[in-house]
Amino acid sequence: MIDTSAIKPHMPVVCSKGGQFAVVDHLEGDASIKLRKDETGQHHFIPTSWVTSVDDKVHVDRSGDRAIREWNTAPVTRQQRSEEASAATDPTHTERVRSQQSSKTDRS
Repeated sequence: MIDTSAIKPHMPVVCSKGGQFAVVDHLEGDASIKLRKDETGQHHFIPTSWVTSVDDKVHVDRSGDRAIREWNTAPVTRQQRSEEASAATDPTHTERVRSQQSSKTDRS
């Protein structure tokens, strides 16, 4: 488990290949890292569950391209973090959640 208290504002965020793709703005609760605004003025959030280590940088478990595709414009909730953990141990979990979400949408 990563000590999230070691994550500080202005730390570079680097991908699994070592390249920097963001800078920490601050921690948002215990489940998200708010990143500094991008060139369009938008903040993004990544889950703390992506963090593999913290030294003078925050290291995450995926490539920069993948991280950028998967980051959010809202903080990660505890429920999303729980679902992510379930998906990591049960490969069919994500498909079941998507199916349930589709069913709810279809009934609306």
